[in-house]
Amino acid sequence: MTEPKWLSPVEREAWLALLSVTTLLPAALDSDLQVQAKITLFDYDVLAMLSEAPERTLPMSELASRTSASLSRLSHVVKKLEARGWVERSRSETDARVTIAKLTEDGWGMITQLAPDHVASVRQYIFNGLDEHDVAELARIGRKLTARLDPENWILR
Repeated sequence: MTEPKWLSPVEREAWLALLSVTTLLPAALDSDLQVQAKITLFDYDVLAMLSEAPERTLPMSELASRTSASLSRLSHVVKKLEARGWVERSRSETDARVTIAKLTEDGWGMITQLAPDHVASVRQYIFNGLDEHDVAELARIGRKLTARLDPENWILR
């Protein structure tokens, strides 16, 4: 039996730091959004991705890609956002097999209301503790890790 290739001390430190960030950051952002609007970070992400899309509309498959979610999870969340009047679904006019998600005016109002506080939270938790070089390195490393996990990820386009 071959000995496993254990992490070096520096690799272990980097791994544990990354693991902590991926655990603590979503929980902190979720908490802030729960206080503000009783929504999750994933709910916000769905609204944000739609808000940035042309005509605030995306096919569900593309929205799933942009939120790194399965279609099943996304459908469940979009149904919840539909019930709040923030998103509506319809069939594509060009391909009946494609479901389109669209941000409603109420959804646009909600995301524009939430965005300033959300950005302030992101700044507080991440960027206020980094200099410009750190931010550039974080972006570079994030793209590199994303490419290893999902070479077709929309953020790499």
